This record gives sequence, structure tokens and C-alpha cells, in this order.
Amino acid sequence: MAIDTPYRAIFCDLRTDTTLDILPLRDVSFEDYIGRAGSLSGTIPIPDRAIAERAHRIKPGRTTVYLERGGDLWWGGIIWTTDLQSSGRGVLTLGIQASTFDSYAARRRIRTDEFETPFLQPTDQFTIARSLWRSLSDGLGVSKIDVGDPDELSKTLRTASWRYGDETGYQEALDQLIAQGLEYQIQVYRNPEDGTRVRQLKLGAPIRTGATDMVFDRPGAILSYSIPDDATRGGTHALARGASTNSNAGTESRPTLSDVKQPSKALPDLWPQIDMSSDHNDISDKTKLNALAQAEVDTPWGSVQIPEISIRLGGIVPPTLLGRTARIRITDEWHPTGLDSRYRIVGVKVRPAERGRPDTAELSLEEG
Repeated sequence: MAIDTPYRAIFCDLRTDTTLDILPLRDVSFEDYIGRAGSLSGTIPIPDRAIAERAHRIKPGRTTVYLERGGDLWWGGIIWTTDLQSSGRGVLTLGIQASTFDSYAARRRIRTDEFETPFLQPTDQFTIARSLWRSLSDGLGVSKIDVGDPDELSKTLRTASWRYGDETGYQEALDQLIAQGLEYQIQVYRNPEDGTRVRQLKLGAPIRTGATDMVFDRPGAILSYSIPDDATRGGTHALARGASTNSNAGTESRPTLSDVKQPSKALPDLWPQIDMSSDHNDISDKTKLNALAQAEVDTPWGSVQIPEISIRLGGIVPPTLLGRTARIRITDEWHPTGLDSRYRIVGVKVRPAERGRPDTAELSLEEG
């Protein structure tokens, strides 16, 4: 793959996955994350009637877009919004806003009985997540999500129940699993055998990819960095509030409470007590609430650090970055003896090369 390889924007029909066209896309930025939807924005210039007729085939909610770089698919998702604009000089453009395929979960609700009883007994969380994705992605037609190997398990058991008529969103159900440590991502790539596009569900607790570290240095490949340290987002004691178990309408209903949980690992410094709380209105089981409270205080224990680095994309950077381990080595005035730490890549934001600007990526990192 050559350095600063240009991107191709491939537009497809969502239900059939048929390629509609390949059109120029300017002012592009795209991002992807573990556990939440990524986004893409860009503008299609419309200089003449011929391009306008081709762009007419792009329809929000019915069209997908894939970005290809050097023969690899780097991003794929659903176009949810378009914005046709004409300037004072009569210049026409079509702006597009798209989100990764996991955004579809927020547009669907559980309107089936299949999730009411099967998971009342402890079930592997990967099995539950696959069942949710299998059910909701049927609405995508040929663009449905490949939920992966059913024999791949996390060995972490959960209970869950979602009833028809409660109008629970699939995203809400998935968020309940995420709150207990599950992670997911939808990867897009080409099948090496026949070249068809694949949308693959990847599960983890946490997600880790790559056999070797990716090393980034400053001075070197790191163009800039930031390391925010935010004590307002963390805490030392967590409590989870759930649904009431009271069935007597004549008495006051109170939520089921978890025990107050503290970090599993001792904090490295002396901290004042900082309280955290969360509400889970569909859960009345105290064991599940205890697990949620423990996960909440373990994830952002004390303060929260989400370092970000900006790097120049080149031929050595693969399309699959999420879940990879990044070894960050920085020597500057703040780190006179040198920072040498390993982080997991949990978010990627890419700005393709344009108008003299290099092809860059901002990586969101997490310790561990």
C-alpha cells in the first residue's frame, strides 16, 4: 500500500448490497469506535447534470457507503442524512452524513417474544449478543451482519429478558451488556475468495487484535498528542439503582439497590470519597446490579485518562486498528526520562489527505 493512497467512496444499495456508483467525496472525515457507532461526513461536488443524475441514487436510510484505501475497506456504514446545498454563486454540493452499521441497532426495537425466556438462566454473554444482532440485522437484507462463530464464548454468564410490547430498543439491550464489560465492533472487509463485502460482528471482553505491538514515537510518527486526566468522570464508590420489586400499588415503591462497590484494585494515591451512581430501570436482580456497580467503578477508577495521538497514515498502518496494542514512546520536557507505555486503541478518527494536508489519524487510547 503506497503512502497517502487516495480513498474511493463506493455507494451501494443497502438491501441488495449492489454497487450503485463510485463518486468523488471531498472534505471527508470518518471515525470508528469500540462499543459505539462511528460516523462519516463528506461532500459530493455536483458540477454538471450528469453527476447530479448519478447522485440522485443516494437515498438516506437506503444507501450505504464504503471507503476503500489501497484496495482495503477502511470504513463502511449507512447514510442517514443528505443535505443538498446551492451557494450564492450557484455551486451545487450534496453533503452526506453516515454512521457505521452498528448504528442500525438504535433504529430497531425488540418486537418479538424470542428474548423473553431463553436467557433467564445464566447464558454466555457472547451468545446473548449474537442473538440480538442476528435478530435485528435481518432487516438489512443482503447487508446483514455476520454474527461469527457460535462456539466462540467469553465464559462470562449473564441473565437477560426483553419482552414484546416493552418497546425496548436493541441498542438499549446491547448497552446493558456493555455496562457489564462486553465490547463489540462491526468490521468491514472484502471476502478474499470472491471479493464480496463482509460486515463482521467482533465480540470481546475486551476486544484485542493483532499479535504484535504497533510502535509510535515522538519525535517520529506522532505528530501531536494529548493526555487529559479528568477526575470529574471517575469515582471511588459506586451504587447501581434498579427496578422496584414491589407489586403492591398501595405501598411506596423503592428501587432495588446494589451494594456500594469500590475499585477491585487499590487506587495508587490517597483519594477523597467520590460517589458514582447509575440507573437501570429494567433490572431488579441485586446480583446483576452489584456487577454493574463494580464494572462502573472499575472502568473509570479515580480519574479518567483517554490519551489521544495524531499520526501520519502510511503503508505500514493497517485498516484494522481498533483493539490493537499501541506502544507509545515520548521524550519531551514533560517526559524527560521518556514515556514508554502500552495502550489499547479504542477509537480512530481519520482525515484523508487533501489540499496539501497529509493523511492523518487520531487514535483514542486506553490503558491496559
